[in-house]
Amino acid sequence: MKSFTSKLFYFGIALLFIPQQAYAMHIMEGFLPPGWAIFWFLLSLPFLFIGLRSIQQTVKEHPESKMLLGLSGAFAFVLSALKIPSVTGSSSHPTGIGLGTILFGPFIMSVMGSIVLLFQTLLLAHGGLTTLGANIFSMAIVGPFIAYGIFKGATKIGASFSVAVFLAAMLGDIGTYIMTSFQLAIAFPSEVGSFFASFQKFSGIFALTQIPLAVSEGILTVIVMNFLQLYNKRELTALNILKVKEN
Repeated sequence: MKSFTSKLFYFGIALLFIPQQAYAMHIMEGFLPPGWAIFWFLLSLPFLFIGLRSIQQTVKEHPESKMLLGLSGAFAFVLSALKIPSVTGSSSHPTGIGLGTILFGPFIMSVMGSIVLLFQTLLLAHGGLTTLGANIFSMAIVGPFIAYGIFKGATKIGASFSVAVFLAAMLGDIGTYIMTSFQLAIAFPSEVGSFFASFQKFSGIFALTQIPLAVSEGILTVIVMNFLQLYNKRELTALNILKVKEN
């Protein structure tokens, strides 16, 4: 019988080919001024470089983790393809970055998230190539680093494993949209109130749809992680994921 990881991985791959309505992924094609589009792309490059080296090292030391890497990418792809229209030029949706961040850390998830965003741009017309750098920075870099910090912080203060996973996935999701609001506000400051007024407007509208989505993502991530503990305990132990729970 195939393991739970294998089943979920292939289920995620199958979902890639289900037609979905093409709302914009975070910030749509051509929406940002060229200067800001280039800025966010260049700012993302060092994280991706470190992430690629981290993937090489992880696969070399733990070749059994390849399926979990694929699962993390499929999980992020499927969740982040479930979108609700929000502010003009963007949308609200789960990000799916919490699972991979907890399993492999923020740098590796920055690469996985970037691949997810690239595939959705090319295959589903979600987002755009010109805004790819900005979308990478918000969902694949800022989100994972917030999720990782929350997970580590929660476990250090004695929170249970499930609570730490829930908080990491939920707040990583919300952090992504705070960053997206910042990117939009700094590119399009309001005529009255400048950046702060614009940020308040973008983040306020996002919050209406994003908070319940973030809570739902946190719950789903806990469910998936609990299944992984049952069916992939050896891999999680090798990655030092279960050590936190056992101490």
